[in-house]
Amino acid sequence: MTHKPQIKIPATYMRGGTSKGVFFNLIDLPVEAQVPGEARDKILLRTIGSPDPYGQQIDGMGGATSSTSKTVILAKSEKDDHDVDYLFGQVAIDRAFVDWSGNCGNLTAAVGAFAISQGLIDDERIPDDGICTVRIWQKNIQKTIIAHVPITNGEVQETGDFELDGVTFPAAEVVIEFMDPADGEGSMFPTGNLVDDLEVPGVGTFKATMINSGIPTIFVNAADIGYTGTELQKDLNGNAEALARFETMRAYGAVKMGLISDISEAAARQHTPKIAFVAPATDYTASSGKQIAAGDIDLCVRALSMGKLHHAMMGTASVAIATAACIPGTLVNLAAGGGERDGVTFGHPSGTLRVGAGAEIRDGEWTAIKAVMSRSARVIMEGNVRIPGDTF
Repeated sequence: MTHKPQIKIPATYMRGGTSKGVFFNLIDLPVEAQVPGEARDKILLRTIGSPDPYGQQIDGMGGATSSTSKTVILAKSEKDDHDVDYLFGQVAIDRAFVDWSGNCGNLTAAVGAFAISQGLIDDERIPDDGICTVRIWQKNIQKTIIAHVPITNGEVQETGDFELDGVTFPAAEVVIEFMDPADGEGSMFPTGNLVDDLEVPGVGTFKATMINSGIPTIFVNAADIGYTGTELQKDLNGNAEALARFETMRAYGAVKMGLISDISEAAARQHTPKIAFVAPATDYTASSGKQIAAGDIDLCVRALSMGKLHHAMMGTASVAIATAACIPGTLVNLAAGGGERDGVTFGHPSGTLRVGAGAEIRDGEWTAIKAVMSRSARVIMEGNVRIPGDTF
């Protein structure tokens, strides 16, 4: 039997925030994959190494976690006053499925650098030294993001002394602004309430704040579900029963938020919504062994991504946390002590993160203005990724 040889596709492997992913320039993809559809999904799945019934993605670029099973496609922007169009694909590990329903806030930190290196930013907008402001159109959620990328001698500055909990080594700081971050159309609080009773048959009824900001997110109180808010991955990710309970809660929350019409649809929408639990600030030991003091944070937050407790915090969920914390009466705000604020510092499994945010009431409804956070990014490898020629 004759087998087609492998083909080469130009690609760059990058870390952005606490995530890693394979970045493509749209024009470098095979013609069949330059438009949405089966060919594109098959190429991305094979690149990452999915579906893998062993859950390891050994035969691809994925790292067998939701944080490392990611793909990005960039193109010169078709949107006025924007530089680049950014499309994010979350690749399932054990299923042949690419979720296009949301953004990755962490990989957003690498978008500006990749756009500059690919010649997608006009030369006159790149200083010899200083900050290059990259105007990003996030195609998944149809929102504007501004990345402030440091430049030295006309090239992206990747090295530096900015430290980010969840990332081992320091790097250059990239400031990201999520403009009007409410995700999707309609109200930022889709139920019309800051706090709802989320009824989950067979599990219980829980107080929940459900918000569309950064990414659709369901927040519940840690104490209400038997947790402290200081859990690490080892405390949850080996407990299949607990993870199934969270997935059931997430599915019923998705229905209540209007994201799906029936809980059976949740399996095909793993990336969104996220589910997270919050607790008042307390001392704990991060996964690195770092001691986190209650006095250094406003609250504790733990969030699940693609069915597992995240090792740090998703960038988009960080936007949701900060926005909700700024609105008096949400569960996030109450866990942080209540009152008005313009940002929040929260504890996550790997350490802490500060996110600035603003929200105001317009026409009787809460609206997110923007959220701001610092991340870092760097190129890990660049060249070509190879996949079998009969993949698509």
